[in-house]
Amino acid sequence: MQTGSTLHDDRTGVSALGGLGAQAHGASGRLLPEIWMQDGAKRVEQALARLLCAEDDGETELMAAMRYATLHGGKRTRALLCLAAGALADTPAHMLDDVGAAIEMMHACTLVHDDLPAMDDDVLRRGLPTVHVKFGEATAILVGDALQAHAFLTLASLDAPGDNRIALVRELAQAVSAEGAAGGQAMDLSLVGKHVELDRIVAMHRMKSGALVRASVRMGALCAIAEDAAHAALYCALDRYSACFGLALQVVDDILDATADTATLGKTPGKDAAAQKPTCASIMGLQAARQFALDLLRDAGEAIAPLGPRAERLAQMLQRANAYLFKHAPCA
Repeated sequence: MQTGSTLHDDRTGVSALGGLGAQAHGASGRLLPEIWMQDGAKRVEQALARLLCAEDDGETELMAAMRYATLHGGKRTRALLCLAAGALADTPAHMLDDVGAAIEMMHACTLVHDDLPAMDDDVLRRGLPTVHVKFGEATAILVGDALQAHAFLTLASLDAPGDNRIALVRELAQAVSAEGAAGGQAMDLSLVGKHVELDRIVAMHRMKSGALVRASVRMGALCAIAEDAAHAALYCALDRYSACFGLALQVVDDILDATADTATLGKTPGKDAAAQKPTCASIMGLQAARQFALDLLRDAGEAIAPLGPRAERLAQMLQRANAYLFKHAPCA
């Protein structure tokens, strides 16, 4: 896996971070991964706070609940994937911040709806009461609906050519459609209590959570690079990378649901088993599932290796996922 890109200035998807001084850079002069990730997450957080303005909430708690759903923690993995792919494409930083915020709004929408009593019925998310527990079920439904709308409004309002905005809106819509997260959630509910083959679980994961990971990577590039014949190899590499990365994230989530505590998860552990939901971990066993996740992360790295130093940030996202797996799901 090749790395070694030089540092771009603030006009591109990578902030120069001049005020941080030499400690922000390694011996090679490259920006350290923990620095750009922290900076990127902070910028996306600021974009979310700006785009979900709390100045006037009228007589309801809707905007307050929307901000609660988006601004209270989270690893911002999808936004960071967008920023990493945007760095590869030299996408302007201000555009990436808003696109990353739109992705996080959509991700929050899926989580709020996923936590509802009619779905997975969870009372904790990111270590806090879920939106329907704090604000009521009706408000939680409206929060998800409004966050989805605001995500598309954000993309439609970008300072970018019309064709780019259309491509971004189409990509995000596809990710949460019947072929994406919505269809995956429907499949997830249909499999409860059933004995199914691993390939059906994998197909469900690729839709329910993997589709938004795929969109996050593609959207970072689509801000600046059209998906056409001239860039077919690039998008093929990004699609293979995101397919492996997205599935690996879900396999790790399955493992942690069975092994981790509430403090690690930020949500209720053991819910999959309690709800009789088949998962990669329950079908394969914990050790085999862990190896499956490691193999997927390796395959993701191989997918972007031909892209060379331009894909350094995407490679660093894999390193982060590997470190998380080894920390929270060590070998037995």
